[in-house]
Amino acid sequence: MSRKLTLPDSPNMDAADGDGRLFAPSAQRNMDYIIDLVRAHAPATGKALEIASGTGEHAVALARALPQLQWQPSDPDADRRRSINAHGAGQDNLADAIALNATAVGWSADHGGQNLILLVNLLHLISTDEAKRLIAEAAQALAPGGVFIVYGPFLRDGETTSEGDARFHASLQAQDAAIGYKDDWDVIDWLQTNWLEMVQVVEMPANNLSFIARRPG
Repeated sequence: MSRKLTLPDSPNMDAADGDGRLFAPSAQRNMDYIIDLVRAHAPATGKALEIASGTGEHAVALARALPQLQWQPSDPDADRRRSINAHGAGQDNLADAIALNATAVGWSADHGGQNLILLVNLLHLISTDEAKRLIAEAAQALAPGGVFIVYGPFLRDGETTSEGDARFHASLQAQDAAIGYKDDWDVIDWLQTNWLEMVQVVEMPANNLSFIARRPG
């Protein structure tokens, strides 16, 4: 998760106050949809881990929208952790961001007992092996009955669903042939291989998908 990619929606530093906050246009575009999705599937109480929290805009909005959960944002990048903490200052149910590389082996041992794990817009930016490893670790980090929500752009039966998605997928693979959109059926298989029960696959705006899975118990 340390690779640097050229993306059409890279976050921008807020030059007005210089407090370290970053802003990503897509975070505002999909904010309400993601909040509604998480609210529909989140547990009544408990621990919530967001993997690759990025700028922190989603983390703060989710912590405000679901105050019954104790939110733990994370990101391997130090600048983004500073942004998360700046956005989240004063939000009681949002912890300081941690330096979690969710594609690494074994992180679940230190971050277990999660009632909710949220992953937004990451699987297309990592390799298949990294995606499979992330899902396996997330499954282990969930508490019994815990929910795993994955959101982002995906192939459907091996195909992109719009010209824009086809261009973006091609641009990612031009930078690194190991990354790019993952297939929806592969993601379902990876979740189920790790003994997670599929709850729902949800069509989201802008050709995105959400996968909701639960650890039995």
